[in-house]
Amino acid sequence: MRAGDARCPPNRPAGEPSLPPLREVIERHGLGARRALGQHFLLDLNLTARIARAAGELGHATAIEIGPGPGGLTRALLQAGARRVVAIERDERCVAALQELAAVYPGRLELIAADALTIDVAALGPAPRKIVANLPYNIATALLLQWLPKIRAFERLTLMFQKEVAARLVGRPRSKDYGRLSIVTQWLAETRRLFDIPARAFVPPPKVTSTVVELVPRPAPLCAAVHADLERVTAAAFGQRRKMLRQSLRSLAVDVGGLLAAAQVPETARAEELSIEQFCALARALPAAAGQAVIAPRAGP
Repeated sequence: MRAGDARCPPNRPAGEPSLPPLREVIERHGLGARRALGQHFLLDLNLTARIARAAGELGHATAIEIGPGPGGLTRALLQAGARRVVAIERDERCVAALQELAAVYPGRLELIAADALTIDVAALGPAPRKIVANLPYNIATALLLQWLPKIRAFERLTLMFQKEVAARLVGRPRSKDYGRLSIVTQWLAETRRLFDIPARAFVPPPKVTSTVVELVPRPAPLCAAVHADLERVTAAAFGQRRKMLRQSLRSLAVDVGGLLAAAQVPETARAEELSIEQFCALARALPAAAGQAVIAPRAGP
């Protein structure tokens, strides 16, 4: 039996309460993972502790967790000294199990029984806030895109994604992983890939490797642009990523030649060749190319 196995917890910090093994909690509450909810429970306590450490100092912050399941990472965050953990869980079976954990850490664990896609996480708990979560694969990208416009409400995001999605988050120009998600994320945050977690660490094991990624919000976006305009030009450009921009940007229904000239971007360039700064230049030039009044760009979403 490995030291990190949920049935054999590692040594507890002095003063930490004794908790039942996670496998016992799962059995007692009938927490068979549900595919429809994208559930894959991480039970290795060494790995959950590693994720909590990756989130940095927690004693001053509200830690927000999405989809805690039976509470493996939740325990790690509390044991790491999180001032307050707000856990959002839509599975009522898991909520019942987490209530037992809340009773062990009175006043430090708040449970919200809801779909995370319906919650404004930027308004949860007192600042500073950190999101630390093993995100359900089926809504991970949707959640991130929902959080990005308000990303400066958070001090740091430490998130687990499917490895292929993580690669897109940190993708660089001229790579196959570089795309719309790379640009809008890196425009607003410093992104860093931390470490992989193999499928065998989960119950049930997924068919993919997972990767923990760190996002640290920039004090201001990398360069000036209006979020909606940046989304439009990246969607058009990467909608036909193998074609030259003079062709792929036609879906914008604007003067493409004038748009590219104003942004000083070559007509023969392809989407994956452009830097984030060049995409921002296209976004700034878009209103004029569309025959709209030019408005001074805001320095953020």
